[in-house]
Amino acid sequence: MSEGYQSLWGDLRGASFEQGYLDAGGVRTRYLRSGTRGAPLLVMLHGTGGHAECYSRNLAAHGEHFDTYAIDMVGHGWSDKPDRPYEVAVYVDHLRAVLDALGAERAHISGESLGGWVAARFALAHPERVARLCLNTTGGATMNPAVMEKIKASSRAAVENPTWEAVHARLAWLMADPASVTDDLVACRQAIYRQPGFRQALENILVLQEPAIRQRNNLTDDEWAAIRAPTLVVWTSHDPTAPESVGQRIAALIPGARFALMQDCGHWPQFEDAPRFNLLHIDFLLDQH
Repeated sequence: MSEGYQSLWGDLRGASFEQGYLDAGGVRTRYLRSGTRGAPLLVMLHGTGGHAECYSRNLAAHGEHFDTYAIDMVGHGWSDKPDRPYEVAVYVDHLRAVLDALGAERAHISGESLGGWVAARFALAHPERVARLCLNTTGGATMNPAVMEKIKASSRAAVENPTWEAVHARLAWLMADPASVTDDLVACRQAIYRQPGFRQALENILVLQEPAIRQRNNLTDDEWAAIRAPTLVVWTSHDPTAPESVGQRIAALIPGARFALMQDCGHWPQFEDAPRFNLLHIDFLLDQH
């Protein structure tokens, strides 16, 4: 093993953390957690086909300030996968059930890609339950057929035949530097993709890559402008799904929103440049300028 080997355990070294499951409206929901009970609650949401480990490099730092949960959203990771199409309202209902299960009236909500899309819709549906909102390379604002086809093709290839190479390719597409994909991350996602029933779950997940379904789930300009939670929009210089102008436009529509551009990162800035992401994210959540 090389001296440069990077492990998910190494990401969490020195942190007090736990893995657990909760019943969120009948959905057995897996989470990773770091922090102190009674501290402000922070819930972090992954992207399409993802899982809580996308935040493995963020849990320890955020756990110093918040009761921090990274969840596997319904249909994803090791959470339950009811056989139904997962339009954004399904994820919103699941997130509401997670907060209910945690006994939380309000929380900070931070989402990456699909997770940001869910977070934005949640902030519209349940504004009283959102303290602060972070939209990280968020979905919900674009309709790019080439990107949608790429997500469908690479995801199906990796799930139908989850070889090391196929899973690595699916993850490498997310990164500005493919070397950012660690062996631990590939092995983790490979195990998730090999679960019985995951092929059908993937088809339920991918409905948002169908144009008509995506269109009715996307936020309109008026809906972005109706978000009232203090909001941070994070974008990157090498996002494969949309240029930084998309993030700038979202931030301009949301009243008072901040915009931050992270250089030399792709679709997972929280993983590719965790130290910088942690600083700007925690600074925003603590309302420090």
